[in-house]
Amino acid sequence: HTLGCFQIESPGQRELVGKFAPETFNDLIVDISLFRPGPMKSDMITPFLQARQGWTSTQYVHPDLKPILAETSGVVVFHEQVIRIFALMTGCSLEHGDLLRRKLGDATQGIIIQDWFCNEARKRGYTRTVIDHIWEILQAFASFGFCKAHAAAFALPTYQSAWLKAHHPAEFMAAVLTHDPGMYPKRSIVAEARRYGIELLALDVNKSQPTYVVEESKGIRIALADVKGIDAREIENIVRSRPYESFKDFIDRAHISRTTTERIMWAGGFDGLHAHQVSRRELFFYLNELYDDGASGQSLRSQLKRRLDAREQIAFDVLSSVWQPESLGLPELSPQEIVNHELDVLGMDVSAHVLSFYQPMLNELQVTPASQLLNVRTKKSILVAGIRIATQSPPTRSGKRVIFVSLDDPSGISDLAFFDRAQLVNPQALFNAELLLASGVVRRTGPRGVSISATGCWDLEQLHDVWQSDGCQALRQLMDIENESVA
Repeated sequence: HTLGCFQIESPGQRELVGKFAPETFNDLIVDISLFRPGPMKSDMITPFLQARQGWTSTQYVHPDLKPILAETSGVVVFHEQVIRIFALMTGCSLEHGDLLRRKLGDATQGIIIQDWFCNEARKRGYTRTVIDHIWEILQAFASFGFCKAHAAAFALPTYQSAWLKAHHPAEFMAAVLTHDPGMYPKRSIVAEARRYGIELLALDVNKSQPTYVVEESKGIRIALADVKGIDAREIENIVRSRPYESFKDFIDRAHISRTTTERIMWAGGFDGLHAHQVSRRELFFYLNELYDDGASGQSLRSQLKRRLDAREQIAFDVLSSVWQPESLGLPELSPQEIVNHELDVLGMDVSAHVLSFYQPMLNELQVTPASQLLNVRTKKSILVAGIRIATQSPPTRSGKRVIFVSLDDPSGISDLAFFDRAQLVNPQALFNAELLLASGVVRRTGPRGVSISATGCWDLEQLHDVWQSDGCQALRQLMDIENESVA
């Protein structure tokens, strides 16, 4: 559950943390140091985790190395460990050991250092076998390692952010949303807050602040700054002219653009003023009237006026000193329409997770929620679904391209790895679809480490159309056909 935490929120780090299960501050230092190109390329992570979890015993090339490598389960992780190994086996000073470490990445210098290292180590009684093995480790480490002191400086805000999330989750996530959501979109942090049971308080022209704030109810109030296209001057005007008594009062005194007002309206910013009187559709009609928006507004007005009795026509008196809208008989927005407007205006699904509207189909397909992955046995084939929140293709030891995709559902995040074969099943969906359904095989590693090796994926919205028109059986046949085309 490290989403939003400094240094440990990426898909790879969340998997490593799940496998590692850090218990001490020093564990965090090791974790941050392991998640580097050097340890990955020289395959230091696997033997470390195997020893850490007791799957293999900690192996030391020589007993003399135990005091140096005990904290990292026999694996060289830090610059400081390389320096101490040089000093131990050659008798050089720590300062000279550091100079040697810096030159390890240079091929020419490396040969010179190797000859010197072997000679000095033999003088101190080490066998050729031990010397060669240790040199292989040092050479693999080269210049890819991490300075422990540097990692400790990273680990401090990592620990602080994790502590804040654990003990003050609402305040923590409000701060992350305000300042920087990290590598994920804000909707991911909003979904995480929802999973923590934190109420997400809607945009409100009388209550929302320029930034995200936690109100007394321990809910997070959506910020004005996230309204699409709003500028600093408009935010300042809205806050300065509060409180507003009505929609018309806002338009008269806030002095912001019609476009911004409309976006605030569709996102529910005026529901606190008129939610029990009129729908957002009806407020849109009044917006046209109040801004005197020309032909389109007049056309709508003429259509609706014919339907109103004399009492209802009072609502059109926009010059009245006491302005209150009356219902025009237009229906409320559906929950899905509300979420669609939130996505368009705020860039996030606030009132409900977008995947919740696909839940009946997902239930029929027996899709596994992210929160249940820890209960799935290893090597089991499953389906997962969610909104894409991250796609990465980092360098790998093999040199082959692997696509890593993170999917967010109402219960959590599923992380999938698409290797060569899986990338061919449906590349259009893999690289372009925002909502994905994916098949894969579960691999359990460590106390909370779960990874999914993907076998295919599909555009969830397209599948939903098939499900609505032809049913679940047709949907399963379609998915089987697409899988077979690559088999």
